[in-house]
Amino acid sequence: MSRSVLFDTETTGLDPLSGDRVLEIAALELINDLPTGRHFHALIHPDRDIPEQTTRIHGITLEKLLGKPRFNEIAEEMLEFMGDGRLVAHNAPFDFGFVNAELSRAKRQPLALTRMVDTLALAKARFPGMPNSLDALCRRFGIDLTERTSHNALLDCRLLAEVYVELTGGRQRGLALATSGRGSGPVVDYRVDPARTPRLVLPTEDELAAHAAFMLRLTDPVWSRQ
Repeated sequence: MSRSVLFDTETTGLDPLSGDRVLEIAALELINDLPTGRHFHALIHPDRDIPEQTTRIHGITLEKLLGKPRFNEIAEEMLEFMGDGRLVAHNAPFDFGFVNAELSRAKRQPLALTRMVDTLALAKARFPGMPNSLDALCRRFGIDLTERTSHNALLDCRLLAEVYVELTGGRQRGLALATSGRGSGPVVDYRVDPARTPRLVLPTEDELAAHAAFMLRLTDPVWSRQ
């Protein structure tokens, strides 16, 4: 069983080195790359103004953050939740950069970049030359976007968790390895969670053409032998 954490931030701007700060951070626990329902979430007072053009993106105003904790007040709980496993984010260098800048201000150790899993990089490798924003990926995988009227760290985490499942294989939650009990090792349990609605996935004409071209490059495939 492997544990990782998927997280997202909302900020006052684009550059932590020029004084932009974290306003919101959310994180979801993943076990074997699937969300467990456990999460961490905090709204954070940035000790600075929030530009109007930024508020238009995520809807967070300074008035909404009155009385909210500073980052150093939530850092311990956040780090405890994140643990020491992989950290998954979309455009992860952005979120790592902001969180590490805040950790530096709080005189704490930064998140190790070796823990980084960037879903944007995964998406670009799988869909080169195509739009790979979170919205675009949700539409591509048929994930409901009706609640996403503005950026929200916790909602974005939940959407990204669904995208991440698809990017890593779209595994069936009810499909698992079980033990036969006769000492013969694991066997496949094909029971599928009845609450999960099967979704038919059909290849596009371009994908079929690419597959046919690839097959032509194979020499002496076993299935063509008499």
